[in-house]
Amino acid sequence: MTTLTEPDRAAPPRPGPPAPRYRRLLGARRELWVQYAVLALLALLVLAPVVPTLIQSVLDRPLYEAGGIFTPANYVRLFTEAGFGTVVLNTLMFAVLTTVLTLLIAVPMAVLVVRTRLPFGRGFAAAMQWPFFISSLILGFGWITLYGPAGFVSTQVRQWIGTVPWNLYSIPGMAITEAVALAPIAYVFCANALGKADASLESAAQVCGAKPLRILFSVVIPMLRPPMVYSSILVFSMSVETLSVPLLYGQPVGIKVFSTFLYTNGLQSINPDYGVLGAASVLILLVTVGLVAVQAKLLKEAQRFVSVRGKATRPRRLELGWIKWIGVAAITVYVVFGALLPIGGLVFRSFTRVFTPLQNPLQTATTANYERVFGFAAYVQSIVNSLIVAAVGAVVVSFVATLAVLVSKRSTFRFRRLAEYLALAPQAIPGIIIGIGLFWAFAYLPFGMGGLVQGTLAVLVVGFGLRALPSGFGSIAPSVMQIGQELDNAARVSGADWVRTFTRVLGKLLTPAFAGAMILTFVTMLKEYSPAVFLASADSNVIGTTMLELWVQGNTGSVAALATVQIAITAVFVGLARLLMKGHRDA
Repeated sequence: MTTLTEPDRAAPPRPGPPAPRYRRLLGARRELWVQYAVLALLALLVLAPVVPTLIQSVLDRPLYEAGGIFTPANYVRLFTEAGFGTVVLNTLMFAVLTTVLTLLIAVPMAVLVVRTRLPFGRGFAAAMQWPFFISSLILGFGWITLYGPAGFVSTQVRQWIGTVPWNLYSIPGMAITEAVALAPIAYVFCANALGKADASLESAAQVCGAKPLRILFSVVIPMLRPPMVYSSILVFSMSVETLSVPLLYGQPVGIKVFSTFLYTNGLQSINPDYGVLGAASVLILLVTVGLVAVQAKLLKEAQRFVSVRGKATRPRRLELGWIKWIGVAAITVYVVFGALLPIGGLVFRSFTRVFTPLQNPLQTATTANYERVFGFAAYVQSIVNSLIVAAVGAVVVSFVATLAVLVSKRSTFRFRRLAEYLALAPQAIPGIIIGIGLFWAFAYLPFGMGGLVQGTLAVLVVGFGLRALPSGFGSIAPSVMQIGQELDNAARVSGADWVRTFTRVLGKLLTPAFAGAMILTFVTMLKEYSPAVFLASADSNVIGTTMLELWVQGNTGSVAALATVQIAITAVFVGLARLLMKGHRDA
């Protein structure tokens, strides 16, 4: 009997070199294909407007012309010849003042409504949020109708005291209007934080003998630093990019900010300087990206303000005595004079030939403004276009947002964090930059492909959808994170892969969140218009761009009629959506 010596024994096979990456990818499971496809789609959407803008900023000729040379001359001309320094200063003043005014409106009102015994508290809570559904463009029209130089209120005040003590066509006038439009955003952040806060700290202050006002200023308001910081940076960045109010108020008196500089030098110029336009766009993009980065950094350090623990006590509302009536008066002034009267005045203007206290408005009542709007095919088409873009975009964006949330929050995909960053990145890209960037991107497409899609509704769906994607992602992500991981594990044990787990298990549980995202996305896209300034054609105008054209022509009655139509569509849609959601919850 022979035995094998050590050298004669069969050695275990050595592992061969790893297979090439493309073979491993080809043999991957379908979930990996879906995850890479979602990542590629998000990257394409984000980079499509950004990359052409970056390239155009350093080219000596338009992007679509051959033979371009890279040069920094565009940035030199921007700061030396275009008067951009004044634009930067105006933008900074406008954004800072808007942010301060927004916080002065939103923070006290959130504290009063959520943490004190305020009469009509529920009504005020609802009233503080509904201006979100109205675009700042429509709000700006409403303010001009009432508080402009020839506005209804201004004319009446001039009759009483001989002058008008305010100037709407100024940076403070722009700021207060924009603050009224953005205050609901900051209010929601602060109200949510106050509603979840632990009241034990306030109870401890009461035991020590602190009065309600002392508790508010020493305990409640300091705990609002994270939502105040978050909302202030968000409001500042939105003020930097907004076009509507600066265009309505600033352009007639020569006040230019970032957005109106791009508008006048790009769209209204006979021979646009695309190099300077690209350089200015890059600077705005850097500012907004930097603000979002600062926001993320500050939120990481917000844990020391956490007051919701495992044994949190239910907050008790503080009693302010007679001071509460001052709060009631302040909120009433904001709701009535800031939002309700301007919108009501705009609606009333749509049914009159002239809207002025010098003449009884009932004597000039007419439906001619609506006859004009619905009598011209182009105006009717803009309403239809807005509905199509908002409806199609709501479905597409909500679906893409759901996939992005599942990849980033509910998978082991190695690039899941990158998918989340890409889904949220559009909040750092101003709408007008999206419009300019996509315009250049489609113009750069080879074989004349850009001409086939340029100016179509599909392009508007992409531009508007990119703006709405972060909102859709933020609407769905909390619902996904509330669903326990054990459901995924049970599906995996039963043999389901990642795709089947989503379609058979998570998909049904996420139906309410998906419906909520569609509502939010529809409203967001219906009131959007800034990308369309550069992307729309005569056949693809939306309500916002049509209102701007009519305003420039002086047809304020038609503007008011179109604005009223948009308000009515939004109100009906939101009302029906809430009824359906309520019925779904009751079922």
